[in-house]
Amino acid sequence: MGRRVLFRRWRQSLQFRAIAVALTLTSVAFLATGSFLSHQIANRLFTDRLDQVLEEARTDISTAQASFDASDASDRTEVQALINSTLGSLSQDTSSTDHRWILIPLDQGGGQSFVGVQSESSWMTSATVPRQLQQRVANGDGTYWQPASARMAENAPEHPVIVIGDVVQLNQNSRYGLFFVYDFSDPQATLDSIHAVLLLSMVALLLLVGTIVWYVTREVVRPVSNTARVSQRLSEGDLDVRMEVHGTNEVARLSRSFNRMADSIQTQITQLEQLSSMQQTFVSDVSHELRTPLTTVKMAAEVLFNAREDFDPVNRRSAELLHNQVDRFDSMLSDLLEISRFDAGAARLDMASTDIFSVIYDVVEAAAPLVVKSGSELTVRSTLTRCVVQMDQRRIDRILRNLVTNALEHGESRPVDIYVAANENCVAVAVRDHGIGMTEEQAGKVFNRFWRGDPARARTVGGTGLGLAIATEDTRLHGGLLEVWAEPDNGACFRLTLPLLRSQPLDPELPNPLPLPPAEQTAESTARVTDTGSLQLTAPAVRPAVEPRTGQLLLVFPGPGDDAGGTGSAERPGGAGGAGADGPGTGGQGAAHDVVGEPGGAPERHHTGSSAAAPEDGTEKP
Repeated sequence: MGRRVLFRRWRQSLQFRAIAVALTLTSVAFLATGSFLSHQIANRLFTDRLDQVLEEARTDISTAQASFDASDASDRTEVQALINSTLGSLSQDTSSTDHRWILIPLDQGGGQSFVGVQSESSWMTSATVPRQLQQRVANGDGTYWQPASARMAENAPEHPVIVIGDVVQLNQNSRYGLFFVYDFSDPQATLDSIHAVLLLSMVALLLLVGTIVWYVTREVVRPVSNTARVSQRLSEGDLDVRMEVHGTNEVARLSRSFNRMADSIQTQITQLEQLSSMQQTFVSDVSHELRTPLTTVKMAAEVLFNAREDFDPVNRRSAELLHNQVDRFDSMLSDLLEISRFDAGAARLDMASTDIFSVIYDVVEAAAPLVVKSGSELTVRSTLTRCVVQMDQRRIDRILRNLVTNALEHGESRPVDIYVAANENCVAVAVRDHGIGMTEEQAGKVFNRFWRGDPARARTVGGTGLGLAIATEDTRLHGGLLEVWAEPDNGACFRLTLPLLRSQPLDPELPNPLPLPPAEQTAESTARVTDTGSLQLTAPAVRPAVEPRTGQLLLVFPGPGDDAGGTGSAERPGGAGGAGADGPGTGGQGAAHDVVGEPGGAPERHHTGSSAAAPEDGTEKP
């Protein structure tokens, strides 16, 4: 947890990074310098002290050897007295050096003059002298020394010492090792004090460096932080925010430059907003002002169009052209008004939970005349029969009408399919045609305003070039996606994806329920437009063994063995069914009714016999 916090601070704070780097480099530099100084001081302290004790030890050993040579002691008592008097006088020397002596026999001999290990202090034994030093003294010729640790007082803790030894001879050439133990606790204490001072100096230096770097970086980073904060507020739309200017240094010049930039941006944005507002107002006012004369012209065009049979051929054609162009002009005004609402941010959604299939069937039924005229086959394909979506029904209806109309117009009399699929997050509706298609460059511009793939191409339906632009804005208001796929001479496919719930946006982790383009003939048709331009429901189903209890749409068709053999009519979601068993004219016609029960159930269409469903207006199909 702590490492994550430090890593986040390292990435987000320039000041923290500068302080951390400064303290790290200062610590490394101070450790290197302190190590060098400590080494030099320790060498100087121990070298001087070692030279002093070595000189003193050599003097004492020479004095002791001279005393032993001048003595004629022959038995153990005399030798013991000689050792005590000679080495005792060395301990009483006026030298300030604190030391102890130990005499260790090197030859394990015998005789009446042999004495064992002798020591100035009873707590010091031969074990006090390192075994390696004893061997060097016994085998060598000279004075040797070695660092060790020993107690200089009986109940005192061990201290660092230097043990110095050499060979001395008593009577009858008996060899003994004379060792002096010198206390080195004072130089060690001095060195420890120096280390403590260096450590405290390092801590103080780090605090001082950290404070200096913090202050310096604060003076440098604070204007940058203020600039970042002001920039963020400026990007969020607060155009009046400015930086404070103090002094004439670089930061002050930066603040003045930033404020001038903000003033320039504010001026330009204000001008653009005013221009946009004027443009929107102009478009809106012109559109509204044109409504009144357009209504009059439209009424006159209607009169002329209805009376065209009484005109000569030239005037008849003129009346037809006038009627068509007035309708197109009216559609263009409506589109311009809608675009102006989007530009002004005044477009609002009228949300309601609606079955997407009811909207699709309305669109398909409205497009039936164009289907007959174009010679295409329009089919709705899905594995679903019901899918409730929170949406603005008017806007989604407009999107789908535009997509279906475009597909029929550019479909080159080839089949047009509408695919519907859903998952737990969204519903997708794809409109696929097999007409002239588009290039990749054209597909990238297809949602632009007033853009047309081929302006010279004859159009069967009047248009303004704003339909897909309005569809894109309607989709954006719903939080959905409108995508296109196209290939030249292979048709195009537009896919509309909407979230099922307004409160749950599209999940990018979930795959789209429909590929782009959908695989052809992967789902059975649920509805189609017949040759006569009527809507026919074709979803196959089986009559349930038990009457459904879940708010489902039940389509019932009489079979050969039912009453009077007329062909039944089907009531689709949101539509008005034909006369059935529950309505007037019950003479053998099938019944279509809603079964009220638990909400949220998927509707099932149950068929008996082989008759097809009839359109909403009750037209019977053979």
